[in-house]
Amino acid sequence: MSCTRDVKLRPFLPGDLDAVRGVIFSTIDACYSGVYPPRAIEFFKQYHSDENVLDRAQRGYTIVGESGGRAIATGSIIADHICAVFVIPAAQHRGLGRRIMEHLEQRARSAGFEAVTLDVSLPSRQFYEGLGYRLSEAAHLDVGEGQRLDYWRATKLLVAGDLHGARPSG
Repeated sequence: MSCTRDVKLRPFLPGDLDAVRGVIFSTIDACYSGVYPPRAIEFFKQYHSDENVLDRAQRGYTIVGESGGRAIATGSIIADHICAVFVIPAAQHRGLGRRIMEHLEQRARSAGFEAVTLDVSLPSRQFYEGLGYRLSEAAHLDVGEGQRLDYWRATKLLVAGDLHGARPSG
């Protein structure tokens, strides 16, 4: 995988749907398996259905990270809520996720929001805390058969004088 600085971030187009689904599902399969139970994995995939990907793009703003003409990352923001940030496993830990988050945070800042929110999955907690997100509450969904999907709600201040936002607690 080339340097993630060579990755082009661009707005989502409807023709990107299959590629974005591939990014999301491959990341879920690689990063969530073994962390979440099978019904939670299925819930994540249903939550990121084609209809929901298109809905996020229509109601908010979705970007695609592209390298060599291939989608390798995505992220969305609707009002002040960032969601569906995924980077394929081969491109993780190289700064691309940070670039996507900075891009989405700047979009929120430009729209006049003073803070952004997001839901933090178990495998992404360290990443988001490292970006200055503060976990505000633990939450879970019952996904049936005694299985649950645990996550946290988180917030980051986007104050003009503080480029890094709030510091993580704990």
